[in-house]
This record gives sequence, C-alpha cells and structure tokens, in this order.
Amino acid sequence: MTTDSAATESSAPTVRHEPALARYTLRIDGETAGFADYEVDGTEVLFTHVEVDPARRGQRLASILVEQALDDVRVRTDLTVVPVCPYVVSWIELHAEYQDLLTRGR
Repeated sequence: MTTDSAATESSAPTVRHEPALARYTLRIDGETAGFADYEVDGTEVLFTHVEVDPARRGQRLASILVEQALDDVRVRTDLTVVPVCPYVVSWIELHAEYQDLLTRGR
C-alpha cells in the first residue's frame, strides 16, 4: 500500500503564533481546528483558554497545540508561564519537562 505524502503532509496539524490576536492557532488542511488564547502581563504569559473544534476532539490536538505554544514561549521569550486554563494546568502537571516554565524569571 502506498500513501500520498503530499496529502499526509497537508493534513498534519500546524500551530501558528498570532501575536496581534494574542493566540496560537492550530490549523489542519487550511482550516482552524483549535486555538490557545493568552495574555501577557509584565514578565508573565497567562494561558487563559484552549479550545478545539468538537468534531476533531479525541485526536490529541489540544495536546499538540499546548506543547507547540509552550515550546514557542520557551524559545522566543523569557516569560514565566501562568496556566489559567484548566487544560493547560493539567497538561503541564503531566509533562514534567515543561514545569520549569512556571518558575523561570522568578
């Protein structure tokens, strides 16, 4: 069986930072499938809300979105992450390698 690599690549989720909207957007096939809203307050970035299209739930998309957003914060800033959204709180609790983001800069 062969797979069409172009189709596979285009259907892979991508996360884009949209600073003008204070949001990370997860897109699949050119359509928004989810987003993570945040607010910057001084030296902190507060992740306030994560949402995934109900039709696409159960595909680990929220996890992909949060992971890539936190990776971007780690690389691009020195801000301390403050998880306000319950999903982000539990995600960071389950991923010890991201817990340093909660205390850096303090």
